[in-house]
Amino acid sequence: MQSFDKRSALAFIIAFGIVSLFADMAYEGMRSSTGPFLAELGASGTAVGIIAGTGELFGYLLRLGSGRLTERTRAYWAIAIAGYALQMAAVPLLAFAGNWFVAALLIVAERAGKALRNPAANTMMSKAGEQIGQGWAFGLHEALDQTGALAGPLIAALTLALHGSYRAAFLWLGVPAALTVLSVVVVSLRYPHAGEIPPAPRHETGVAGFSRAFWLYALASALVGFGFADWPLIAYHDAKAGIAPADLIAVFYACAMGASGAGSLIFGRWFDRRGLFVLVPGVLLGAVMAPLAFFSSFWPAFAGALLWGVSMGVHDAVMNAAVAHMVPQALRARAYGIFTAIYGIAWFAGSSILGIIYDVSIPGLVALSIVAELAALVPLLRSIREAGK
Repeated sequence: MQSFDKRSALAFIIAFGIVSLFADMAYEGMRSSTGPFLAELGASGTAVGIIAGTGELFGYLLRLGSGRLTERTRAYWAIAIAGYALQMAAVPLLAFAGNWFVAALLIVAERAGKALRNPAANTMMSKAGEQIGQGWAFGLHEALDQTGALAGPLIAALTLALHGSYRAAFLWLGVPAALTVLSVVVVSLRYPHAGEIPPAPRHETGVAGFSRAFWLYALASALVGFGFADWPLIAYHDAKAGIAPADLIAVFYACAMGASGAGSLIFGRWFDRRGLFVLVPGVLLGAVMAPLAFFSSFWPAFAGALLWGVSMGVHDAVMNAAVAHMVPQALRARAYGIFTAIYGIAWFAGSSILGIIYDVSIPGLVALSIVAELAALVPLLRSIREAGK
């Protein structure tokens, strides 16, 4: 069974990072405009919220099944390609949605495609990460990923400025969507051995194969996700409180995406040297973010946006890298499915509760966010101790 050396592992991570760059360009560009597009099709504000929340929740729940399917079939490349194809097809097809119900189905399909390919893709990247360091592998991938996340909404905004049509924007985003599918097929042909993951020994199958450190870490991540305010709520507050005009709020988000990429690189490298301990300052940054974002004027709010971006980079890079350190290669697809489902469901629940509390008490929102983030330190520190035994 062919494997990676350091040079080929780095090349594979960069190649997969380019796939993710195109993918994020397409779907983040789409997601930046789905709300107003649904409104244009006649959807109510309640419907828009339910559609967005359902898509996210369904996507995270589906990862439980996709991780198990990937582990059982060991068809890593086939499942990854199928997921990318489904996700990317939904982007240009939105241009042909005749009503908001059809658009809603496509929005959920996009999330389902990401859920399908996520455990397989993360497992293959973790295989390469064993040669160059898991933190560096996922950090570098996340930096390329966020480059696409920055470019996609700008492409959508430019198309809207020139043509004034959401449908035209979705069609143009079909270009990076097509490049995503083409590039992932090329990468699979160039690195077929990335998907050659040995089966798990019989005695390690099922959740019994996961260590106590993994479950404590999953609990810590759930608390982090629960207390982490989603960007739409922060942007809503900035607009409602008059902290910044709409165009500068978009700039805040773009800067946050840049900070996310930088944070993933810095914390990813740091993780390879110090291990899980680097999540402690990462969690503390998340706790500081809430008061800056919701109790401030322009410049502190901008600093809060940057911290939000850095925290996102830590979540997406270091958290994935840590799973690879705790779980044997053969069990990682299922582990990624379980871990991201737990994290995502907690984030969905927390975002919903924080949104409800926002309408009642902003200090209450900030307090809950800080308490949840700091509470995550308890299982995180216990997980670090367990992993070090």
